[in-house]
Amino acid sequence: MNHPFRVAINGYGRIGRCVLRALVESGRDRDIELVAINEPADLSSMAYLTHFDSTHGVFPGTVEEAPEGLRINGRLIRVHHGRAPDDCPWGDLGIDLLLECSGAYGTRDALEAFLDAGCPRVLVSQPARSAADVDHTVVYGINDGGLDASQRIVSAASCTTNAIVPVLDLLDRGPGVRNAYLTTLHSVMNDQPMIDGYHHADLRRTRSAMQSIVPVSTGLAQGVERLLPGLAGRIQAKAVRVPILNVSAIDLAVNLRQPSDVEALNGLFREAARERPELLACTNRPHASVDFNHDPHSAIVDLSHTRVNGGDFANLLIWFDNEWGFANRMLDVAQAWAALFMGVSAEAAGQPSIFPQGARHHG
Repeated sequence: MNHPFRVAINGYGRIGRCVLRALVESGRDRDIELVAINEPADLSSMAYLTHFDSTHGVFPGTVEEAPEGLRINGRLIRVHHGRAPDDCPWGDLGIDLLLECSGAYGTRDALEAFLDAGCPRVLVSQPARSAADVDHTVVYGINDGGLDASQRIVSAASCTTNAIVPVLDLLDRGPGVRNAYLTTLHSVMNDQPMIDGYHHADLRRTRSAMQSIVPVSTGLAQGVERLLPGLAGRIQAKAVRVPILNVSAIDLAVNLRQPSDVEALNGLFREAARERPELLACTNRPHASVDFNHDPHSAIVDLSHTRVNGGDFANLLIWFDNEWGFANRMLDVAQAWAALFMGVSAEAAGQPSIFPQGARHHG
């Protein structure tokens, strides 16, 4: 991209702060100018939690409070403290895109409130309630070719969807997926309490996050089917929260349409990792989850855990940093979209998908 485009962040929690930090650490702040953050918390707390992060470490630069907001590496980012879309003067900021990172807005009516308040476009850091609530849902590297300059509200899907969809897509284009069951082992989130308390309508989420493995509801199967409609009706999923701060895993059990073996499946993932090393990685070493903290990949396939039973039943283990990987993918989507609405050629929107557009899905 030849010139920076201007963005703002709404919601400066775990994802919002990771997006800012990924912007700086990746050097994308040369192409993406972050001009404003809207966050109800006070400025001193925002500065402190930007500088010191228990999960990702000390910020690799300078963080200063200024009368107008935060000064990051000498660059001013204006801070507002609105609690509703129309509490912030979006139209006066001259932004090209809002990164909605609060997680509080999942319907079209709620998201259109940002458009009405002066935001030209919104990129959402979570799946929408339904496909109709956004103009497009993107898993970068899979269907970012469907981005269009005319779109106003786009979802970057979820961290888990970004991790599993490339893996399922590879399998379906290879031996084929008859059906699959996904079990997500997810690190704790801020909708859980540290000690038992009246914290959530889901009674399991009233229990201490750091003392138990906690089963939770998940819409992952529906999210996968939204991105890979050829697998509709053939995906089921469950999720459990585990007492660690970051990094998650997916245990994938899949019935294959054509017989395969460990060597063939691992070769499929090695080849994909060579083609798109910024998105997908493989490992054959004896890892624990902490090894993938601050890893920017969408997914890391643990080849040492690939198993095949009877030729057509496979089990795989996929690691992903649910914060850092997703923050980097959100920036990928932002740049790909901006390359279109800023008038840059489609080829400049990003690298091609893992597989050519229009390649056959198994029915």
